Amino acid sequence: MAEDDAALASALRTTLEKQGYEVVLADDFSDVTNEALSCKPHLILLDLMLPQYDGVYWCAAIRQSSAVPILFLSAAAEPINMVMAMNLGADDFIPKPVDASVLLAKIHAHLRRAYEVDSRPTTLEVDGVVLDLGSGTVSFAGQKVELTRNELRILHMLMEKAGQTVSRQALMIRLWENDCYVEENTLTVNMNRLRRKLSGVGLSDLIHTRPGEGYLILSKKP
Repeated sequence: MAEDDAALASALRTTLEKQGYEVVLADDFSDVTNEALSCKPHLILLDLMLPQYDGVYWCAAIRQSSAVPILFLSAAAEPINMVMAMNLGADDFIPKPVDASVLLAKIHAHLRRAYEVDSRPTTLEVDGVVLDLGSGTVSFAGQKVELTRNELRILHMLMEKAGQTVSRQALMIRLWENDCYVEENTLTVNMNRLRRKLSGVGLSDLIHTRPGEGYLILSKKP
């Protein structure tokens, strides 16, 4: 963890250690990259405002040699700071004052996504529609389109539950898990983009809306 507020760093370390995490605090803010990577971390918590160089600088430096999940901590949670951090390789942005339950939920989610082995099939097929989870693509009748991470998660869940209505709440849990800062309209935006992409490969009627209930993929198979 690279956090120059000693009191906050200590409090966060105590919280994390109570959950079984091993925490290493950076103490040389002139060489955060070496400090962060020397202990071979599974995840890095990085303050945005640090002495000498800010967290964005160090995030970009770390990304040159490591894909370790990086979560920013900052009281400056304006959209421009969040966008800049994400564009330079950050995986998430947690505003200060830090809510312990949100921090723990995000850490757990990012560690699971990055390191847990998924034993489920890498492809899923429903009535000729093939979703390739490895390449992040969906194909149908010889045509293929690439999906974003969120589009992939939406279609994956709907295809897993083909023939059943999936609620908006269930989709949001799949997409953002315990992130309580996500607006519901974001799901609508992602759903609309996914439908446009599906329409481009002849699947304009794949996803059906059930007003007041959620979304559904009809399957011809019994």
